[in-house]
Amino acid sequence: QVQLVESGGGLVQTGGSVRLTCAASGTMINRYSMGWYRQAPGKQREFVAGDITRGIQNYADSVKGRLPVSSDDAKSTLYLQINSLIPEDSAVYFCNVRALGVSWKLERGYWGQGTQVTVAS
Repeated sequence: QVQLVESGGGLVQTGGSVRLTCAASGTMINRYSMGWYRQAPGKQREFVAGDITRGIQNYADSVKGRLPVSSDDAKSTLYLQINSLIPEDSAVYFCNVRALGVSWKLERGYWGQGTQVTVAS
């Protein structure tokens, strides 16, 4: 079983930055990917960014270049740096762990409880 705990959310002004952290613990999958999703009020949860392994990342087209994801494999920790925040970035951000190779389009794997990011206009 994998446990994921997100942190770092909060209320931020437009144009500001926030760094989200996901700490994984428990019995990790042998080969896995970690990623971030977000869900805004009234919308479906969507993929944001994922770290495959050894520095290979995937990004949703809507955030590419603005929300860099990084990881510390030794600590089983995933980060998401959100820069130049806009109100549309307001959402609950979820951490996810899944078996390597499973498409980000699928709701699979383990999920954290989420951390709220609210961008004040």
